[in-house]
Amino acid sequence: MLTHIVLFKLKDPTPANLEKARNLMAGMAGQIPELRHLELGVDVIRSKRSYDLALMARFDSLEDFRAYQAHPAHQKVVKDILAASDSIIAVDYES
Repeated sequence: MLTHIVLFKLKDPTPANLEKARNLMAGMAGQIPELRHLELGVDVIRSKRSYDLALMARFDSLEDFRAYQAHPAHQKVVKDILAASDSIIAVDYES
C-alpha cells in the first residue's frame, strides 16, 4: 500500500476558501477507481508553522498512485489548488 500525504498553505485561508478547497479535493472520492481512501482536514491550531489543509490518500500500489496522478479528476484539482496555494508539500511512503 502507498500513502500519499499533502499539506497546503493557501494564499487566502478564509473559512470560505478553506471549505472550497476541501470540497474540491473531496470531490475526487468515487471518481478515481485507484483511490482506496481519502481523508481531508482543515488545521484547527492555526500556529505560524501550521499548514491550512491536509490530504491523506491511500493506494494499493505505486502504479495505482500514478494512475491517480494522471486521472482527469485529479488534474482538475491540481490546476485549481495550485492557483489557490502559496505552498504545497508532500510525502509518499509505503505503508
